Amino acid sequence: MTSFIDSHAHIFFREYEADLHDVMARAAGAGVRAVVCPGTDLETSRESVRLAGRFPSVRAAVGVHPHEASGASAEVLSEIESLGGAEGVVAIGEIGLDYHYDYSPRDVQQEVFSLQLAIAVRRKLPVIIHSREAWEDTIRIVRETVASNPDWLGRPDADPPARGVFHCFPGDGKMAEEVIALGFYISFPGPLTFPEKPNRPNLMARVAGEVSLDHILLETDSPYLTPHPHRGGRNEPAYIPLIASKLSEVTGKSVAEIAETTFRNTVNLFGPDLGLPR
Repeated sequence: MTSFIDSHAHIFFREYEADLHDVMARAAGAGVRAVVCPGTDLETSRESVRLAGRFPSVRAAVGVHPHEASGASAEVLSEIESLGGAEGVVAIGEIGLDYHYDYSPRDVQQEVFSLQLAIAVRRKLPVIIHSREAWEDTIRIVRETVASNPDWLGRPDADPPARGVFHCFPGDGKMAEEVIALGFYISFPGPLTFPEKPNRPNLMARVAGEVSLDHILLETDSPYLTPHPHRGGRNEPAYIPLIASKLSEVTGKSVAEIAETTFRNTVNLFGPDLGLPR
């Protein structure tokens, strides 16, 4: 069977309380061998670690999302750093900047983002970055971190070296080139599959067709961003093959090659035991 990894799924949300075992079984049935579950605040980071203990195919990321940055006290960030050493934790995330909603003041978001990048550097972990309508500040802060810590490679044994992933990649081809040059992957979720309209081209699909497959991961961002034809319903990791199929269409690569390469990329970023029972 073709094997995939969902590099970003928030399976701790209450949308999965009643049937999480079924959700994970469907994922396995669809060939999804591993799911990376990023926290969005301290409690969900703890829950991600607990889920990594419950399900052999789950790995956790821990971090404070920009929406929650106002609550990221020194004590919270200290515990995030401690959780970074827990079994099953493969990254610091989901972290970054979001100026679309501005649920937290922008200066606070920037400070908390910088502090969590520093945690990743100290922990020698990769990061999962969220950026929405905040590109210039996001890339500036990342550049500064990389310049100050040129030896930070997430996993030092990664080949090629990798510092993290820009999830739900929000940019164009030029922005993708800059991210890749800094040692990051980009990942594509369900909107990659959305049909184009005359007045609304699918820019994500166009970027996906321009970037080498060697720099791409697959994600669902469950329970959000459900791919076509299930748009409007709850998302889940079992839908990863739909995203792979669309990526195959825009790149001209076979689904088997999409699966093999994105699987390899995700393991390179998050660790060699990803998807293997512990």
